[in-house]
Amino acid sequence: MTLRINCWSGPRNISTSFMYAFRQRSDTTVFDEPIYAHYLRVTGREHPGRDEVLASQDPDGEAVVRDLILGEHPTPVVFFKQMAQHFVQLDRSFLGQCRNLLLIRDPERVITSFAKNVPDVKVADTGLSIQVELLESILAGGGDPIVIDSAALLAAPEATLRTLCGRLGLEFDTGMLSWPDGPKPEDGVWAEHWYSSTHRSTGFAASRPSTEPAPAHLASVVAEARPLYDRLSEFTLDA
Repeated sequence: MTLRINCWSGPRNISTSFMYAFRQRSDTTVFDEPIYAHYLRVTGREHPGRDEVLASQDPDGEAVVRDLILGEHPTPVVFFKQMAQHFVQLDRSFLGQCRNLLLIRDPERVITSFAKNVPDVKVADTGLSIQVELLESILAGGGDPIVIDSAALLAAPEATLRTLCGRLGLEFDTGMLSWPDGPKPEDGVWAEHWYSSTHRSTGFAASRPSTEPAPAHLASVVAEARPLYDRLSEFTLDA
C-alpha cells in the first residue's frame, strides 16, 4: 500500500528543504505544491509568476487529487509538499487516505518574510487557519496530530526526523540530512521567485533567528495569527 504524505505548511517556512530531505530517500517520490494553480485560479490572488504557475499545472484541484495525490506512483512512499493556504474549495475527504503533517513557524517571521514578495499579507495567506482546521479534524477523528515547528527541526534535524519517521512507520534514512545544492527537477516553476536561499543550502542549517519586526501596517495580522500558531504549538512533535 502506498504511503501518501501531505506536508501542510505555511509560506516562508522550510517546506522546500523538508521536501528535499524526503527526496533523498530511495523509497520516496516528491511533488512540489501540486494544488498551487488550483489556488490561484479559484482565489484570483496575485503572486509572482502567476501566469507561469497556471500554465505549468492542472488548475483543476479535484483532478489533481484524483490523478496525482491518489494516483499510482513508482515508489511505496509519496511526499506532497503542500501550502496550507492553497487548500481551498476542495473536497477534503481524500485526507483519510493520506498521512497529514503540519509544518509551522512563528507567524511574525512568516509574515515579515512573505510581505517582501506579497506586500498585502492577510492571515489567510499564512495558512494557519486551515492548519488549525486540519488539526481539529484530526483530533475529532481520534487521530494523533503530527505538528513540526521549523525552529525545532532546524535545532535538532536528526532527532526530529528520526521521531517523525517513527511516527510514520518508516525507517530513518541518514540521507535525509543533506542534499546537493542547486535547483531540483521536482521544483515548481515558481522556484525562481522563492527558492534562492534554499538552492544554496545542502542541509538543515540552524541559523540565528531573525529579529526583524513585521511592517507596522501588518501588526494586526500578526496579532490575529498568533492564537492560531499557539493552538498548533500545543501538539508540536517532541523529539
